[in-house]
Amino acid sequence: MRGKIPKLIPVIILLFIGFIALSSCVYTVDQTEYAVLVTFGAPSTDLVTPGLRFKLPYPIQSVKILSRETFSLTFGYEEDKKGVTLHERDAKMITGDENIILADLEVQWRIVDPIAFLYNTENPKTILYNATSSSLRGVIGSSTVDDALTDGRTKIMNEVRDNLTELMEAYDIGISIVNINLQDVDLPNEEVSNAFKKVTSAREERITKINQANQYRNEKINTAEGHRQALISQAEAQKVSRIEQAKGDVAKFNAIYSEYANNKSITRYRLMIEMMEEVLPNAKVYIMEESSGSTVRYLPLDAMKGGAAN
Repeated sequence: MRGKIPKLIPVIILLFIGFIALSSCVYTVDQTEYAVLVTFGAPSTDLVTPGLRFKLPYPIQSVKILSRETFSLTFGYEEDKKGVTLHERDAKMITGDENIILADLEVQWRIVDPIAFLYNTENPKTILYNATSSSLRGVIGSSTVDDALTDGRTKIMNEVRDNLTELMEAYDIGISIVNINLQDVDLPNEEVSNAFKKVTSAREERITKINQANQYRNEKINTAEGHRQALISQAEAQKVSRIEQAKGDVAKFNAIYSEYANNKSITRYRLMIEMMEEVLPNAKVYIMEESSGSTVRYLPLDAMKGGAAN
């Protein structure tokens, strides 16, 4: 019995090695994973499809598994169970108008080419981090501190995403940028921050005053425009009235002239009398006739008008 035990040891070892080798030949690929089959260190160009798969034992063949999920890279800060830790050295940068600010962001990315991710570079995550730093500093360096702290954040995020996407395509490391979230942008100390807040408040007040002034100007312009239109309408009405009056005067003159042409003497005296009545409306008119004798005969027209009226 004792002699058989030493003989069984090599068999047990061989069975154990065989079991290990056999178990290494079977693997499973999930729907949420990439699988790259590597033969003697050379990756296959075709990705392994999801499901239960078989391969040759290691070291002939091996499988590298990568996740298809969206990853998150933080720049300028770090989150852990204890909370958020700010990396001021990375977050500190200078704006285009030579102001120092602290900016941090989150990059959401995923693997789109697992072979390039595994073999085109030694550490693709480090390259992504450095490219993120370069993109953010470049955009902040061409922006003003006002843009970074107020309403220019969306534009900054879009430019950083575009720049970072171009860099990932140029580096060809199998990474695609999903989204960029600019987290916090602030000034490096409280004193400067308070001073900037005062400046921002003054700027907002200036904008409010400008808007009020523009509103007042528009009201005055509208009032003046209405008055101008009223004056134009009045002038147009007076013009039409004067034209019609002139046409009436012309017609009246033509009628008088026609009568004058037919009876010049009578018309002349008539016009003279009408003019005298217009110039001297309260004057009494007498028609007198002088004769060779001492008696002056006259005709009291006013008395005759009154008598006729009675």
